[in-house]
Amino acid sequence: MTAMAFEAAAAGWNGPVLPEWRNTARPEQLPPDGQWLTWAFIAGRGAGKTRSAAEWVNEKAQSSPGVRIALVGRTPADVRDVMIEGESGILAVARENTPVYQSTKRRLTWPNGSTAYAYSAEVPSQLRGPQHHYAWCDEPAAWTDARKGDVLDTAWNNLMLGLRLGSDPRCVATTTPKPVALIRTILGRKSTAVTRGSTYDNLANLAPSFRDEVLTAYEGTRIGRQELLGELLEDVEGALWTVAMIDGDRVGAPPDMSRIVVAVDPSGGDGPHSDEQGIVVAGLGVDGDVYILADRSCKLSPHGWASRAVAAFCEFAADRIIAEVNYGGAMVASTIGQVDSAVPVKVITASRGKVQRAEPVSAAYEKHRIHHVGALAKLEDQMTTWTPQDGTSPDRLDALVWAVTELTGNFGADAWLAWAKRKAGEAQGTQAQETPGTPGITAAGEPQPAQSGEPAGRPAVTDGPEPGTWLVRSSDGQRDYTVTADGRCDCQAGTHGKRCRHVAEAHATADPALLLKLARDAAFRAIR
Repeated sequence: MTAMAFEAAAAGWNGPVLPEWRNTARPEQLPPDGQWLTWAFIAGRGAGKTRSAAEWVNEKAQSSPGVRIALVGRTPADVRDVMIEGESGILAVARENTPVYQSTKRRLTWPNGSTAYAYSAEVPSQLRGPQHHYAWCDEPAAWTDARKGDVLDTAWNNLMLGLRLGSDPRCVATTTPKPVALIRTILGRKSTAVTRGSTYDNLANLAPSFRDEVLTAYEGTRIGRQELLGELLEDVEGALWTVAMIDGDRVGAPPDMSRIVVAVDPSGGDGPHSDEQGIVVAGLGVDGDVYILADRSCKLSPHGWASRAVAAFCEFAADRIIAEVNYGGAMVASTIGQVDSAVPVKVITASRGKVQRAEPVSAAYEKHRIHHVGALAKLEDQMTTWTPQDGTSPDRLDALVWAVTELTGNFGADAWLAWAKRKAGEAQGTQAQETPGTPGITAAGEPQPAQSGEPAGRPAVTDGPEPGTWLVRSSDGQRDYTVTADGRCDCQAGTHGKRCRHVAEAHATADPALLLKLARDAAFRAIR
């Protein structure tokens, strides 16, 4: 025990006051019996995870004078506002032997000399060197480096290397699970004891407003199994989005918007068996990123969904409504006009398949340029479960893709970005077949070279005047057309989103690695 610990003990420590919690806690909220290094309390939102860990920390601090405890959260604010000062945090549950919190030193000190130190997972180096008897890790699934797992110099790795004081060092990890490497690592180790809980277990102790908000957002959805029931959802093979991809860039509130649109994907009918109408609100922030603001999708009559779209337009002070007209034609704009003729409507027609439209948007998520504002559970369900092979029409997802495409200048390199990615290694061995509706593109996403009609020995494709461009000789040999990495050509056949044979021929001759870089640069130039 340190000199400070002895001094604190001599000042009249009252001893631990703990039975109250052990008499009222649910079984899963108490530490498991037996030998374990990590206790993983995996549960849904509001299940009582924070209270459980705060009580455990207090018990260890009070029953073992002079111990050192690590408190690790996603950010410094999370440690302070949730783990220490929160309504279920350490200070709130300490009762008689309340520790002194020195925020500038990131330290809690109990009357018996035990101490706890606050660390942010955003700065793993903070945990290099310090040693501890015990540790509490809050929401490790959301830590910045959780996707890396337990590798050198991550927050978890540094913490565990320093968890070596005393004869029985232990750690509690409280989290809503997410399919990231760190959670899989923790749950897969023999030294981990797991208890599980759900939001429903703790409903009696939750505020009515919290119950209404959380249950309304997540009940009946796949994401709800994670957020409410605490299930670890595995990624769907072939899906263009993952839960971790969306969660990693989620925000609580958006910045100021420079432009907002409401995108509508109407269904092919209004009967009881028709699809939902996708209605998604998105904005382009002043920081250049895209923010998905709301999902107002529904299953209503034409007048009903049009009224809902107009209401979203007014609520968010949007600039216009974007509506796909593949179903219903001019009826879509007319129906919206009947609700409010003053609302500007831009009608769009799908000239490419869903995959070609969705892939560049998915790539923008990978670039961390698109953020969901709050919980959009049903939309995210579609995003993380839809695959190009399932043959369905994802209404909410389609509306999102239209909104993002409108805000970002249509992602000029959409199909070619997809092809370049595959060409770099993802589609090796795929048999090429012509894809309907996408001229010159095979099922593997690869351009199909056209016959140029050039005389033997005369190259049909040469380097263009600018980096990342090519000159393609016309079939009659009379002129050259300029083709760019993002699939643009200055011939008339290359307009309206179609790919002419000059583009296919130029890209078919390009080095895959070079084209991958050029296509990515072109695809994201519009949103920088």
